[in-house]
Amino acid sequence: MTEKMSVESLLEEARLAKAMPPPEERLRLREAAHLTRAQVAEAVGVARGTVLAWETGKSDPTPPGRLPYLRLLEGLAELHPAPVDPADNPIAALFNDQPYGPASVPAATETPAVAVPAALTGLETLRRPDGRAVEGDPGPCVRCGVETTYQSTDGRPLHSGAMCQPAASAPAAPAANAPSPAPAAPASASAPAAPVRVSPVPAPVPTRPQRRSKSAERAQADLLEVIRDAVREEAERAGGDEEASGAALEKRAVPDVMDLFAETRATARYEYTAYPTLPDILHKPTKKRPDEIWEARPRFRHPGYSMRAARADIKVTALDTNAAYLSSMKCWLPIGRLEHTTGSDGVGPKRSGVHLITPAPWAHPDLPDPIGDRDEPGALWVTDATLRLLLRLSGPKYGLTQAPEIHESWTSGATENFLDALRKLLAAAREEALTTQDALLELYVKSMYSKFVSTMGESDTNRAIYRPDWMHIVRAQAHANLWSKAYKAHGAGLGIVAMLGTDELHVTGDPWSVFTEGRALSQMKVKYSDAKASGEYMVGKAN
Repeated sequence: MTEKMSVESLLEEARLAKAMPPPEERLRLREAAHLTRAQVAEAVGVARGTVLAWETGKSDPTPPGRLPYLRLLEGLAELHPAPVDPADNPIAALFNDQPYGPASVPAATETPAVAVPAALTGLETLRRPDGRAVEGDPGPCVRCGVETTYQSTDGRPLHSGAMCQPAASAPAAPAANAPSPAPAAPASASAPAAPVRVSPVPAPVPTRPQRRSKSAERAQADLLEVIRDAVREEAERAGGDEEASGAALEKRAVPDVMDLFAETRATARYEYTAYPTLPDILHKPTKKRPDEIWEARPRFRHPGYSMRAARADIKVTALDTNAAYLSSMKCWLPIGRLEHTTGSDGVGPKRSGVHLITPAPWAHPDLPDPIGDRDEPGALWVTDATLRLLLRLSGPKYGLTQAPEIHESWTSGATENFLDALRKLLAAAREEALTTQDALLELYVKSMYSKFVSTMGESDTNRAIYRPDWMHIVRAQAHANLWSKAYKAHGAGLGIVAMLGTDELHVTGDPWSVFTEGRALSQMKVKYSDAKASGEYMVGKAN
């Protein structure tokens, strides 16, 4: 005898067969309820990464987590309905089983056509060889003025296809022959006034930048908790031994930061290749020999100052840049396949890579050479960060040198924000560590960002990525940032005694009249060492 099915079991089967809301609605509902992915994962009985995959469309919910997740979404949809009429919203229709489509939209609400100026009718959307529209930095569409990330063939923001938003239209004027409405009859003195029914004012719908900002905040909060959990886990495992837990955190820094990098890229617009085909100049000829890229890191010491001078009466303060590599992750990185060009054809504000140049002579002995200390003159391969610095210094604002001669380049389309989400996450964790004086957290964060940069190239420590071009660009950007600080100090009347590596600057005079002392990313601190415990020493004029 077959077992009789209950009503509840039938309902459960029906729920399992019900269409799951699309990923963007899953994300909206969780954020509307101010829930973290960790909370949803615990309630549904899956891993936090699984919830992330469901919300980004990388996978669809499957049993056994599908049913509780669907029940959660149904409940959240009742508490936080979509901000528009479900008849116009296919996402809301999935929950309310209401029809949607053109037939349900009143004729009066049809979207008016967008008036396009004649000068803009010929614009076309920039597309890849596979037909997909190319996205870039957001900006107002040249046709309708509404923000878009898509680009036209000439590089301007332009909605893809016919997706321009309608312009706000003024209310239609009454027809000339339309009859005037009859005047309202005066209300009777004895009749009570009818209550005025006031329609509730709908809550403003967040704009896409606002939704993107809130989504980024939620994602950062989730990942900050992941970082805290790692520190707590290793501290507990070591039984409170800070040295042992610190060593364990340093050991796991590379795989952990690569996981964080993947998480921050989960909803990103830009695609990239972790192991692209690269030119020979970016490959080491042997394991012990470097590739051909010159990062321009300096070993500048001013020849006019000497610690052995007969009259050493000039005080020097050795300054240290805070988290130089972390700040330099804000740089232009190539995200496509590197393409070879000759002359200056590969140089542009939104292109990045490496360039073979011959720099102009540097004629300012009181300032470090922006190209660094070279053993041999002539042409050399530099990164985009170095070339941008040289081009700025040759421009009308600085006028310090001549523009370099560009012979050839390997570049692709680029963005300045590729590592921005990871940089902001690690910067927030670092700030928390400094505020709470958590030495383990500070050590862990420093290990992650420094090793992330140093192992992006040809490294046995990091097998998840091979981008020596990125590594060189980030390091060169750190030097460019330090050079800018030296120029600022020099302009304020301080003497530049030395500039070393990517984070060390020695100056005469009062550095705190130019810089702010502290541990924040925008601040500078005194550089301490065994030889100069105070961070200060005396020099004199060289003979």
